[in-house]
Amino acid sequence: MKRILFALVSGILFGLGLSLSQMVNPDKVLGFLDITGSWDPSLAFVMVGALAVAFVSFRWVLKRPTPLLDDGFHVSKRREIDKPLLLGAGLFGIGWGMTGYCPGPAVAGLGLGSLEAVVMVASIYTGFFAQKWLAERK
Repeated sequence: MKRILFALVSGILFGLGLSLSQMVNPDKVLGFLDITGSWDPSLAFVMVGALAVAFVSFRWVLKRPTPLLDDGFHVSKRREIDKPLLLGAGLFGIGWGMTGYCPGPAVAGLGLGSLEAVVMVASIYTGFFAQKWLAERK
């Protein structure tokens, strides 16, 4: 029960942060991504702040033998840059640039009742299932 409660509180804090920074506003995000037009650099400060917190937090937390609410850390051991990674990153970037949503803000947008967010989350899950189906065909 404690894990579920902490997950809920973490999700709420994450959603509030996305809302306060306006990352759930696709027009704001598209303005940030439009570097050749009327570029809005304000989200760069949000990203720099998030990276700074993550950089410090990861170094501090990973010094612990185990997380507080799990048996072990779930950190990827993969370090190579391969074709599937580049293809996935490219598709992510295209989707983000076309819609102004990445997965976190899309899910937060569900809580705001945004129809665009519903379509985006449905598209994300369609992509998950398509990738799994293609991977199983190999």
